[in-house]
Amino acid sequence: MATRSTIMDTNSFRAEHADGLDAATRKLTDKRSKVLGESYRLFYRKPVHLVRGEGQYLWDAAGDKYLDVYNNVASIGHCHPAVIEAVNQQMKMLNTHTRYLHERILDYTEELLATTPDAIDRAMYMCTGSEANDLAIRVARAFSGGTGIIVSQEAYHGTSDLTSGVSPALGSGQPLAATTRLVSPPDAYRVNAPDLGEWFANEIQQQIDDMKAHGIKFAGFLADSIFSSDGVLPNPRGFLQKAVDVVHANGGIFIADEVQPGFGRTGDAFWGFARHGVVPDVITTGKPMGNGIPVSGLLAKSDVLAAFSDEIPYFNTFGGNPVAMAAAQAVLTVIKEEGLQEHSRVVGARLLSELQKLMDRHESIGDVRGAGLFIGFELVQDRASKTPDKALALDLIEKLREHRVLTSVAGPYGNVLKLRPPLAFQEADIDWLVGALDKSLNELGR
Repeated sequence: MATRSTIMDTNSFRAEHADGLDAATRKLTDKRSKVLGESYRLFYRKPVHLVRGEGQYLWDAAGDKYLDVYNNVASIGHCHPAVIEAVNQQMKMLNTHTRYLHERILDYTEELLATTPDAIDRAMYMCTGSEANDLAIRVARAFSGGTGIIVSQEAYHGTSDLTSGVSPALGSGQPLAATTRLVSPPDAYRVNAPDLGEWFANEIQQQIDDMKAHGIKFAGFLADSIFSSDGVLPNPRGFLQKAVDVVHANGGIFIADEVQPGFGRTGDAFWGFARHGVVPDVITTGKPMGNGIPVSGLLAKSDVLAAFSDEIPYFNTFGGNPVAMAAAQAVLTVIKEEGLQEHSRVVGARLLSELQKLMDRHESIGDVRGAGLFIGFELVQDRASKTPDKALALDLIEKLREHRVLTSVAGPYGNVLKLRPPLAFQEADIDWLVGALDKSLNELGR
């Protein structure tokens, strides 16, 4: 297979940057390399040493305050008091596994399923999004009798053996499974098609046909509905429906990876897939559902899940434990009581508008797109050719860090800033972010 791009190394500290570090930072990076090994990655040429967080803000060891425009894991804000209190109280009472009866997992499940389409009526719990997607692949294979999984070109779905095999974003050093097929991303900015939904459905059908030609039976299509690793591709709303129809017509299931677009982030709907009017067969979630506490979930149609669950017992020691459920329940309550879905819609729309105004000042901004508090900011060498400018994107990330704004890049060309702050992000923060982008581009001569 041809060399693939990666989002893992496009904004990373490397050994050649070490000489430019102060002594204290150099000591930490050296120790990290020694005790943690070389697989881990640090953001930035000059890594940030964080010590505290609150809401949408972070502070480093020197006391400098940063605006977090990247961390969706702390979905409702760093160190949210409601989550801290819920976890603390449950820790004082009990924390054990799901082979004993406990009300909290049942109460939370009823609340969570109430946010999904009626056809989704079962839930299972794990600790990470990787585990949820791993189980989803097993469910797809049990239901379909096939093994083939289709994902987008720059997809990231986890780090287990099964999920890394369907995560091209991990880079060319990570082999994809022989049963994995990639489809080009549904990029409305770069794909010249009168009907993006039909174009994307045809891309999926071509890969299903290729599987058949190689003796592989199709099992399912696994996608993050905002295609975040592919560069944040939210529009047009509804374009996914034809692709899901093709998946079902070929005997497969649609797995909606909602780790990033779920829980009100897009503003338009509680779940990212709902923007497209589709009903997944399986939904997966990850740590944002617990504001960073290790909890994840798989929600499914009962008939789809039965193909797996009626035959194979499933047990995850800490999946769905009372403390994790307390955190998840607190997050769901906060989203509802603080109106965070509507907040995301309103504040996200204003942020998108202000970011688009920057296009009048900077020719290097090719496109700005998004839904709610999930925005892609694409940089190009020139707008006519739409030639990606990865070098500028990486330099811009570093400049933003100097202005105390933290984010990173995405997309197959590494030229899209992924702006995805905690939902605590406020209208008052827009000036900081937009101003930092404007100043940074001016400082870079762009």
